[in-house]
Amino acid sequence: MSEDEDFVRAVALSLQSSTQSSATTAALFVDGEGNEDDEARFQADLARAIAASKASSSPATSIPSLSSDSVQVVDLGSIPPSTTTAPPSSTFLTERAHLEQERLARLKRLREPHPQSIEPQPKRRTPSRATSCTPAPQAGPGGRGKERAAEAAEVFWDGEVRQTANQHVEPGRNGEDGTPIFRLSQIIGDKSQIELAIISTYALQLSWIYTFFDPSTPVVLVTQPAPSENGNATIKEVLPNWIRATPFLRGGRGVMHMKFFLLFYKTGRLRIVISTANLMDHDWRDIENTVWVQDVPRRPSPIPHEAKADDFPAILERVLYAVNVAPAVASLASTGHPNIPLHALRAGALRTCWDFSRVRPTLIPSIAGKHEGWPAVLKSGHTALMRAVSQLNPQQRAVSLECQGSSIGTYSAAWLTEFVLSARGASPEAWLNAPKSRRASTPMPSPETLKILFPTREWVRSSVLGEAGGGTMFCRKSTWEATKFPRNLFYGSRSRRGRVLMHSKMIIATFPGIDSSSETDSSSGGDSDIVEVKKDQEDAMGYAYVGSHNFTPSAWGTLSGSGFTPILNVTNYELGIVFSLKDEAEIDRIVCYERPPGRYSARDRPWIQEESEVLNGG
Repeated sequence: MSEDEDFVRAVALSLQSSTQSSATTAALFVDGEGNEDDEARFQADLARAIAASKASSSPATSIPSLSSDSVQVVDLGSIPPSTTTAPPSSTFLTERAHLEQERLARLKRLREPHPQSIEPQPKRRTPSRATSCTPAPQAGPGGRGKERAAEAAEVFWDGEVRQTANQHVEPGRNGEDGTPIFRLSQIIGDKSQIELAIISTYALQLSWIYTFFDPSTPVVLVTQPAPSENGNATIKEVLPNWIRATPFLRGGRGVMHMKFFLLFYKTGRLRIVISTANLMDHDWRDIENTVWVQDVPRRPSPIPHEAKADDFPAILERVLYAVNVAPAVASLASTGHPNIPLHALRAGALRTCWDFSRVRPTLIPSIAGKHEGWPAVLKSGHTALMRAVSQLNPQQRAVSLECQGSSIGTYSAAWLTEFVLSARGASPEAWLNAPKSRRASTPMPSPETLKILFPTREWVRSSVLGEAGGGTMFCRKSTWEATKFPRNLFYGSRSRRGRVLMHSKMIIATFPGIDSSSETDSSSGGDSDIVEVKKDQEDAMGYAYVGSHNFTPSAWGTLSGSGFTPILNVTNYELGIVFSLKDEAEIDRIVCYERPPGRYSARDRPWIQEESEVLNGG
């Protein structure tokens, strides 16, 4: 069983356990936005409404399960007649509106609004133009629209990294202490102003995320293929105006683990969200996650398409193609939404019509599959990271890495060495040309070079939710106890906001000094032909990664082949960003865990779900 399959099982076991437990685990599923019983009734009513709507419109259509973390498919034909007997669509919409009013009322009573910067919004819908990039007058960062809607939106023209709100953190640590946080409702903003949403998740609670969008808004939902789909790319209408897209997975192995939003607003603004959180209430309420939000204005007029462009929007377009968004967008455009902003995912559709000039980070995708040759290898996985870091670290300084995640992989010295090479921006060409015997006998990196952060068993047990809250943290017993496993590289993972568990995936990399041995690794000069060094980034003291990648070979890929013809095999679809760090103050502002992390003692053991009596019914 792979680490990804184990993770799927682990999530399901954790949530099953937490719903069955009483006093110890009740807090895990108490909704901080309302009464637990009210919320349970809301979810049940919404599930019936969704099922009724689908049964009346297309009885044979399959929809993702509303009660499972792993994406499963429920055939509506198998639902009892009392559930599938549906009123007309208008009844569904009426019921949906009533449920939404009740939910908004609960939110109004129980949540104080977050202070916001202001972006003016139009009073009426401005139709999208299929052939023009002309925005509403308020779309850009310097816009002075004459009209202001009653609801203002916080905007991030220069990007922002924050932790998510959490109902279990220490008092005052949900923004009251001056450190701002993100709530999902705040990220989405006024849902009536969204023209199109493209959202991606691994674990899915469809009934929950559906409430954050207007029922008339067209939505593309990218998620994990159902087991019955055998890893095939699919698109399906799962709700009115909602198209579910799944990417291809070789042999059905691996996971679609990306977590991102593209929100197109009626002002012309595009909001890009890269997150570590799945689309389920647990991830946005009970465990800590990290989110990057960047707003991008629409151009006054389109610029020419550059076929060789390899910047942020060009990479993002490749990602959308890879996860099967193109046919989903085309389906929406041909079935009632001809004026959506992205009516066709053609080459250059994003970069020609939206101005990405103020986007600072580099986008780092992992695209599942076998990638051969340098042009393909450099666009995915840890070699894509290498390409980005080579611009931040052109002098090939040594690197010190702190890798925080929620899942532990199977680590060999060879894989850790190739990852460290990429993480300092060094070409793997010389490494691939070395004899296999030499690569196989390479020593493990030192703790000064690499620290792997993961919660200890005692830390999980002492956390607010105890063992029941540890279902999204995964390390296999057999992995930890393997003879050559690098246990000496493990450090504790503790949130800065109290005894809550972190689902955040983050790498903090610093360049402590010049590494004289770098000449050997980069002597081929391959990087100089591939990457253009940005002079304004040479003074970086390090960089940060935030995204969906756990520190595993499945997420980052494994190299083979030769320096002339490299091969990168990637199991998962992942997405994150890398951005430079200028000083310790900037690290302190964005880091999610306590620094410096504490090294595991001889008595410490990582959190291993197999050893939990709570999660295994012992």
